[in-house]
Amino acid sequence: MNISKEQVDALNAIVTVAISKEDYADKVEKVLSDYRKNANIPGFRKGQVPMSLIQKQYGKSVLFDEVNKLLQSSLNDYLVEEKIDILGNPLPKVTEDFDWDKDDFTFEFELGLAPEFTVDLEAKTKVTKFDIEADDKMLDEQVERIQKQYGKLVPQDKVAEDSSIRGTFSNEEKGINNAANITLDIFKDKKTAKQFVGKKVGDVVTLATKGLFDDDHKLMDYLKISHDDVHGLDISVDFKIEEINEVEKAELNQELFDKLFGEGKVTSVEELKAKIKEDAEAQFAQQADQKFLNDVIESLIENTKFELPAEFLKKWIQTVGENPLTIEQAEEEYSKSEKGLRYQLIENKIIADNNLQIQFEDLKAHTADLIKKQMAQFGQLNPSDEEVEGIVARVLSNQEEVKRLSEQVMSEKMLDLFKEKVGAKSKKVNYDQFIKEMYGE
Repeated sequence: MNISKEQVDALNAIVTVAISKEDYADKVEKVLSDYRKNANIPGFRKGQVPMSLIQKQYGKSVLFDEVNKLLQSSLNDYLVEEKIDILGNPLPKVTEDFDWDKDDFTFEFELGLAPEFTVDLEAKTKVTKFDIEADDKMLDEQVERIQKQYGKLVPQDKVAEDSSIRGTFSNEEKGINNAANITLDIFKDKKTAKQFVGKKVGDVVTLATKGLFDDDHKLMDYLKISHDDVHGLDISVDFKIEEINEVEKAELNQELFDKLFGEGKVTSVEELKAKIKEDAEAQFAQQADQKFLNDVIESLIENTKFELPAEFLKKWIQTVGENPLTIEQAEEEYSKSEKGLRYQLIENKIIADNNLQIQFEDLKAHTADLIKKQMAQFGQLNPSDEEVEGIVARVLSNQEEVKRLSEQVMSEKMLDLFKEKVGAKSKKVNYDQFIKEMYGE
C-alpha cells in the first residue's frame, strides 16, 4: 500500500491511497472461507460448497467491504501519523470508470485543511469589563419590595392609585396569556395608570404595548415574550383584573430580619441594605462575567483573521446529513455555521497555546459547588461531605452530564485567562445602565 499527499494550496490537499492485491487478498480469502463453512446452498452439503461458487456469489461484495475497511483505517492512521489537521471529513473523488475487476486500486480523497493562525489575547480591544454596583436607589427599592412582599394584603373593591392588582395579560393572536401582579407605577404614561383607577374585579383594561413601560424589556417579564419580539412591539393586550389589594407594608423590625436571614444575623436597616448589596452584587458579577466572556469571543472572531476552505466545506456539508443537500442549501448552512466554526478553531488554539486542561478534580469541585448551591436554595445549608460526594458520584456517572459540566469548567478557565490577558477597560455602572449596555441601547 502506498499513501501520498499533494498540496493543492494552503487549505486544500489531495490524498491518494494505492492498494494492491497483496494488501487485501488474505482478508478476502478468509471471509470467503468462513462463508463456505456456513453456506446453505441446495445440492451441496454444509461446508462442501465449491469455492468457485462462493466466489461467484459473494466475491464482489466481500472484496468491496474488505477494501473499504482497509481504505478507511489506513487513511485515518495516515492523517494521525502525519498530524494533518483537517476540517470535516475526507471527501472521496468520484471516478466514473472505476473497475473492481482489477487487482490493484487507486483512490483519491479531497481534504479541507485547518488554517494556520495566531491568537493575540493581549492586543488592544474595545471590550469593557463592567463592575455593576447596587446603588442606593436599587437598595431602597429592594427594601420596599421586601416590605410589600412580607406585608399584609387588604382586599379592595376598586382600584386605587396605590393598589396591588393581580390579573392576566392576553392577546390571542400572539399567544400571550400570562398572569402577573402589577402596581400602577410600572407604566410609563400616567394616562395608562388612570385607566385602571376605579375598575373592579372582572373588568378588562385594553393596553397598547408601544411605550407601555419605560423600558421595552419589561414586556419580557409581564407578557412572557422573547427579547427579539419586544422591540417595536405594537399590539393591544387585554388585562383582566382578578384581584385588587392594598398592601400594608411590613415593619422593618427584628422579626422581619430574622425571617429573612435567620435569628440575629441582621439587626438593623443598615445591615439589611448591606446584605442586599452583597447578594445583589454577587449575582451582578456573574452577569458581568458572562457579558465580558461573550464580548471577548466576539472580538476574537472579528479580529483573528484567517481563511477557511470554504468550497470544500460546502461540498462536505452537502454529503454529511441523512439527506443530500443542494449546493444552494449547503451554502446557506455554511453561512449559518461559519462563525461558530471560526470560534471553535480559535478556542482550540487558545486551549492548546495556554495548556488549558480539565482535571477530574476540577470537574468534581465544580459539580460539588453547583450541588451545594442547589441544596441551599431548598434550605439545606450545611450538607455533609459524604452526602455531597454521593450526589457528585451519581452525576458524574452520566456521560451527558460530564460533557455539559466539562464545558462549564472550560468556560470558567477561559474566563480566568481572558481576565488575566485581555486588555479591557473597566467601567462601573448601576444595574439599569448595565442592561442598556447589554442590549446596546
